[in-house]
Amino acid sequence: MHKTLLIRICISAIIIFASVFFLFGPAGTSKETVLFVVPQKAEQFDVAEELGKQGLVRSGWLARLIFSGKTVEPGGYRLTKFMWLLDVSSVLQNKPSLVWVTISGCLRREQIGELIGKKLGWDQAKQDEWNGAYKSFGPEYAEGVYYPDTYLIPVEETGAQVAKRFIDHFNEKFAPYAQKFIDANIRWVTGLKIASLIEREAGGQEDMKLISGIIWNRLNTGMRLQIDATMQYTKGKRTDGSWWGNIDLSEINSDSPYNTYLYKGLPPTPICSPSITSIEAVLNPEETDCVYYLHDKTKQIHCAKTYAEHKENIKLYLQ
Repeated sequence: MHKTLLIRICISAIIIFASVFFLFGPAGTSKETVLFVVPQKAEQFDVAEELGKQGLVRSGWLARLIFSGKTVEPGGYRLTKFMWLLDVSSVLQNKPSLVWVTISGCLRREQIGELIGKKLGWDQAKQDEWNGAYKSFGPEYAEGVYYPDTYLIPVEETGAQVAKRFIDHFNEKFAPYAQKFIDANIRWVTGLKIASLIEREAGGQEDMKLISGIIWNRLNTGMRLQIDATMQYTKGKRTDGSWWGNIDLSEINSDSPYNTYLYKGLPPTPICSPSITSIEAVLNPEETDCVYYLHDKTKQIHCAKTYAEHKENIKLYLQ
């Protein structure tokens, strides 16, 4: 009698263990790390379904039950198929190992590093690594090569590693244009300088080719560029925390190699990291006789061939 009961208990225990293992156990035997990515816009993202598709859970319906009503933060999570379901759940309920960072607009190196640092929780040491990383690549990588885009960045990477990630992405994006600049007899860094000016000065993409044509006209005739954005770069970060504030007329005479009111030619470096659209505009400027331009209050551009015409545009559109 006792022997029969013991057998029944053992069989029941085996059945229970098998059931638990089947439902909660590892989906496989591989301990290789799998990157499970939750997109930035995760409203329609079904965590349980994706876990099942990637073979990271045994039971899709149980995973759906566990994650029902729970929010998984967008980012990247390191999982393995050898993890139990509750371990998978635990990882996904914690902070991601990789964080989404989106950089938009033509920003300067320190400004980009500041935005990354806020997302990744950098201390000053990592911030300094980011800002000084270009020195290992060369002075031509000081500005312009931190391509604005969306990145999925491991939180443990150093500032220098993240900088390399951005530069590598720029090189990938720029590669199709490298030969075009060579064919046009334009050094790639010269192209980036002009592209950065175009992007900071344009009211939108529709302006870029016209502004490119005007900048080329000024350069080809030896005219000073007289671009406010280069002065904004000289000013750096303002006391209010902004990077691209307005320029006072009194500052036009301040001595700086970036002062395009005082010095002819391009600034020593790009003033920000431009997009491909402005890089393309450098190679494809609009043919124009204009050498002056301004934007009205609606960001509509108005150009002029002479300074007298430009003054009339100022009266018409700005006063």
